[in-house]
Amino acid sequence: MYRFFIYLLVTLFTINIIAAQDIPIKPIIIETAKTIKKEADTVKWNIKRGGLVNFTLSQGSLSNWAAGGDNFSLSISSYFNYFYYYQKQRFSWDNNVDVNLGFVQTTSIGGRKNDDRFDFLSKLGYKMDTTGKWFLSTLFDFRSQFFDGYTYNKNIGTFSSSFLSPAYSLLSLGFDYKPRHNLSVFISPLTSRLVIVLNNQLSRVGAYGIDTGKHIKNEVGAFTTINYMNSFDKNVTYKGRLDLFSNYIDHPQNINVFMTNQFSFKINKYFSATYSLDFIYDDNVRIFGAKGNSAALQTKSLIGIGFLKRLDTKRTLLHPVH
Repeated sequence: MYRFFIYLLVTLFTINIIAAQDIPIKPIIIETAKTIKKEADTVKWNIKRGGLVNFTLSQGSLSNWAAGGDNFSLSISSYFNYFYYYQKQRFSWDNNVDVNLGFVQTTSIGGRKNDDRFDFLSKLGYKMDTTGKWFLSTLFDFRSQFFDGYTYNKNIGTFSSSFLSPAYSLLSLGFDYKPRHNLSVFISPLTSRLVIVLNNQLSRVGAYGIDTGKHIKNEVGAFTTINYMNSFDKNVTYKGRLDLFSNYIDHPQNINVFMTNQFSFKINKYFSATYSLDFIYDDNVRIFGAKGNSAALQTKSLIGIGFLKRLDTKRTLLHPVH
């Protein structure tokens, strides 16, 4: 069944990219930065950097409410992004960091986190052709979380994750195709993926596919990542990422999926509505189902209205760019 969801997600993601190509839009600075004039994007630069900070707070309360519900609820979510790109002659170096943190407090279930992720991606490329669309690239990605995590069944929490438990470190050699300034498709037939579980309690039970009592597992396989940004008009922006990994040795047909979608709807200079939708499938994460030993498609959906500050995008011309 999960393969159906994987094929469906890939299809929808691809359709979105293809359909958007015919929309007359102004180019936007990568990572959902503000819209700029087209001619400004042709300025030759060595360094481009910027990002955004988003903070959302929502609160609710009930008193003598017949329909029922929590007497009090408070939800806080935040998102931070920063990118740093460097190019010189045939070389390019792209760096990006994403941090998500969220917390919810209610009278019925108490406090718990509802979002927790940090992700650092770095990609070094060498231009292979005169069109500047194909690069021979090396990619490094590291992803984990900050705080302890629990899965809940009837409001009973079971410890399931912690800092660096799990963590995923990926080193990949492949080809990066950049047909547009806002689209990158990286394909690698040779990728080393480390699954890290430092927590002893999780290691003892062999969580996340780790051998019992071990802390690190190395996987070798094929990897693809698609990164896409678009602006549907000056007030609506989208950022998406889709990662696919197939382990050559252990059930290569069970493709690992990591997908993030981030929509931003500008209200005014400092406030916006945001919507994020994430999907994860990892056949080694077997903590779901009635018996807590099955894999499943993980989904996370967050929506809110709050403060949004774009970190000014800066370009620095250090040397002539060829």
